[in-house]
Amino acid sequence: MSQEFFPLSPSLWAATAAPAPVTTPLQSDVKADVVVIGAGYCGLSTALHLAERGVRVVVLEARDIGFGGSGRNGGQVIPGLKYDPSELLAMFGREKGQRLVDFAASTVDSVFNLIDKHGMAIPHVRRGWIQGSHSSAALKQAERRVRDWGAQGVATKLLDRAETARLLGTDKYLGGWIDPRGGGVQPLSYARGLAHAAMAAGVVIHTDSPATQLLQDKGRWQVTTAGGARVSAERVVLCTNGYTGGLWPQLSKSIINANSFQIATEPLPEVVRRSILPEGHVSSDARNLLLYYRIDHSGRLLMGGRGTFNEPDPALPGDWSHLENVIGKLFPQAAGIPIAHRWCGHVAITRDYLPHLHEPAPGLLIDIGCQGRGIGLQTRMGQALAEYITTGDEQALPVALSPIKPFPLYGLRRLYISAVIGWYRMTDGGV
Repeated sequence: MSQEFFPLSPSLWAATAAPAPVTTPLQSDVKADVVVIGAGYCGLSTALHLAERGVRVVVLEARDIGFGGSGRNGGQVIPGLKYDPSELLAMFGREKGQRLVDFAASTVDSVFNLIDKHGMAIPHVRRGWIQGSHSSAALKQAERRVRDWGAQGVATKLLDRAETARLLGTDKYLGGWIDPRGGGVQPLSYARGLAHAAMAAGVVIHTDSPATQLLQDKGRWQVTTAGGARVSAERVVLCTNGYTGGLWPQLSKSIINANSFQIATEPLPEVVRRSILPEGHVSSDARNLLLYYRIDHSGRLLMGGRGTFNEPDPALPGDWSHLENVIGKLFPQAAGIPIAHRWCGHVAITRDYLPHLHEPAPGLLIDIGCQGRGIGLQTRMGQALAEYITTGDEQALPVALSPIKPFPLYGLRRLYISAVIGWYRMTDGGV
């Protein structure tokens, strides 16, 4: 991969994560049944669930476990997809649509079930997710979502303005809704927990081993790494999402790898801590350029949102000033509390805001498109990919295999994305 990314070290997660398992770079040629490229949520989940089915798996990671979006996100485990159940049913029909709805409904369970199953000693909470409504249109959207998920048997609840203010700790929303399935984790610790579980199941993980070439020869795939060593396998699973480079033609052009900026305060004074998200919910609002926030296990306030398209420099705190201003406006009680961490991660956004699965050559399976809900989505996707690989049953996949389709005029993406962001900022209104 030719892209250069800033290290994990400025992030709260890198500072507080559980230790990673001991891994080494690939130094000599090896064979496997399946080679997985990318040690993030999808790659590690796929590897774990394949190993539990008796498959020999080698994982290649360009940097460290969770180096990409899996170690840089906000740690919110949010159910569903960008589309609501009624929209998915209309888009795909009753049978395929319901299968995708059921998949989307299972994403959060997949995370917390794995944490319990493997005894992962990582900070996590599951008190529900609240989406605040900043406008009358957003309130109508909340009403639809409550109806939609209620029809699927989820105990969702519409919140009035007063209840929203009480549960969030801010009076800036007209109302909202709550989904009890949501929660939060220390995301890098979770990625490392998946790695520990996968290795215990027999998976071999090689870090600092970027894949540089994929070739198929005599029915087997040869994956060459930067150091020259290769993995020979019957199958390859490519799971690089927002950190996808040029390993496979046109793949990186099928997504927008937008930046998601985040900051974390010093631990809040207890009186302030009790006034913000007092019941332990996580939250992201309904803006097009959404804001998302939570309190972590050490009592810090985390705030995230979109920022510039360029990779920010941790040495220039001004790149995160828009989020510091938001904290003061949403939560005046936290204004002035020092910011301890500033970091950024890439979100892989597809043209239709859905996850995409590709099989551009026999034995090569590609997953891409996290849409900002990667913890649950990609954990569950790994389970689905493992089932498909071992059974050949396409019904195991939540979406149909499709050809890779680059964004039109990809070279101009920064211009049109900047224009869209400008429009969203105007239509979303201020905090």
